[in-house]
Amino acid sequence: MATIKWGIDPAHSEIGFKVRHLMISNVKGFFSNYNEVIETSDDEDFTQAKIELTLDATSVSTGNDDRDKHILSADFLDVANYPEIKFVGTRSENVDNDGSYELFGNLTIRSVTKEVKLDIEFGGVMKDPWGNHKAGINVNAKFNRADFGLVWNAALETGGVLVSDEVRIACEIQLVRQS
Repeated sequence: MATIKWGIDPAHSEIGFKVRHLMISNVKGFFSNYNEVIETSDDEDFTQAKIELTLDATSVSTGNDDRDKHILSADFLDVANYPEIKFVGTRSENVDNDGSYELFGNLTIRSVTKEVKLDIEFGGVMKDPWGNHKAGINVNAKFNRADFGLVWNAALETGGVLVSDEVRIACEIQLVRQS
């Protein structure tokens, strides 16, 4: 059986996250540089795909230079010592017949690896006007940043904390068939 390789189309994709700030609103961020290995044996079935995604942690952007510098510092991602964030898919489970499934895999941040579950919504495959095969995938997940050693925080005088421990992943990904 032939292997089909896919790449992320950066012009039509967002790899993002959001975290509660001051317990009242969300701060969003995105990673702009990454490397991926996505291989399937079928154009329409991504449930058994080989998936590896490596994010360049230095490419994080929240739209605020001071906040980005803090995220890159030893308080959070510590990119001087841990320049990459990596996800390696290990298995998937169908949720229903509409293209939704759960992808389990190992997430590594700051050399700490934990299993996480990603909720996947497969949008389907289409051929664009130039003959390229494209696939659409939405990814949502959440994890506790403290599990990965990301424990910096500040207590608020009214109660609560400055930054939530829960990180929510929100990705809109368009893949393009490579082979």
